[in-house]
Amino acid sequence: MSKISRRVFLAAGSAMAAVAASGVTYRATAQTGAINLYSSRHYDTDQELYDSFMRKTGLKVNLIEAEADPLIERLKSEGANSPADVFLTADVGRLWRAKQDGLLAPTNSATLQSAIPAALRDPENFWFGFSSRIRVIMYSKDRVNPADLSTYEALTDAKWRGKILTRSSTNVYNQSWTASVIAVHGAADTEAWAKGLVANFARPPEGGDTPQIKAVAAGVGDLAIANTYYLARLAKSSDPAEKAVAEKVGVFFPNQRDRGAHINVSGGGIVKTSKNPAAAALFLEHLASPEAQAIFASGNNEYPVLKGTPLDPILQSYGEFKYDPVNLSRVGELGAEATRIMDRAGWK
Repeated sequence: MSKISRRVFLAAGSAMAAVAASGVTYRATAQTGAINLYSSRHYDTDQELYDSFMRKTGLKVNLIEAEADPLIERLKSEGANSPADVFLTADVGRLWRAKQDGLLAPTNSATLQSAIPAALRDPENFWFGFSSRIRVIMYSKDRVNPADLSTYEALTDAKWRGKILTRSSTNVYNQSWTASVIAVHGAADTEAWAKGLVANFARPPEGGDTPQIKAVAAGVGDLAIANTYYLARLAKSSDPAEKAVAEKVGVFFPNQRDRGAHINVSGGGIVKTSKNPAAAALFLEHLASPEAQAIFASGNNEYPVLKGTPLDPILQSYGEFKYDPVNLSRVGELGAEATRIMDRAGWK
């Protein structure tokens, strides 16, 4: 589907949502030759996922793209009249919220349960992770010896005073990361950790992951907390300045001697009111196929969830690692508490 087609479909869908929200009944028509996908993934490379699904099944993917929170609110306002079949988004916090809001239906697929590790899917099969990203410590190769790094907990050490860069507490990636600390240490110890981390900030949090990485390269701080695919994107950039940033920054996977690094997913599930759930299930199973997993790996520099899928060479260069095996549904459940803890710690 072209970008123009996407915008047309989005505009039409927005009009449908407005009608539904106004109290006027909108009757969605089941489309047996297509699925309607609500996605907050804003990567152009995902089009190949949809094209490969159509080649395999003959089913078209009608795409609506928007940010995750507005899509969730739209699904709630549309209710039973929603045309959506599948909801796809990044971060377990949003997937957990969609389940809690009653927007998803369980998918009892042996294919999905076999392909996707238990930690990366809902225990009741309401959502599944299809690609993963690791929240790591990125460091200045000029100013930091990676031998001095160890765990997320050790980031509170006084030697890192004024040297750590990260996004704000409103960022869902940081909320889920903090929630994973709660899952291990409990709320009280996590609050003490968060206060220690804030004390070591190089500046008040601002911007996304990419600005944190660039700030390390520029000497604003020595360490950044960021997802791996942001650095890989800079390394592959056609802009020499961005490639130069990537060359100055290294990747360290924390907690390799205990629980492992924090993992998060991009994933999705079948919308509870789907008019075409069988086709929606086929789409989810396609996303877990070797073909689609290779697209996730090469298209957006993400880690595939299907064992044996070749890694992108840039990601492969960062080395092997183990990840925290806690089920991500628990991380989603603790997200609200994590946000309160971060706010009390002064993590703005």
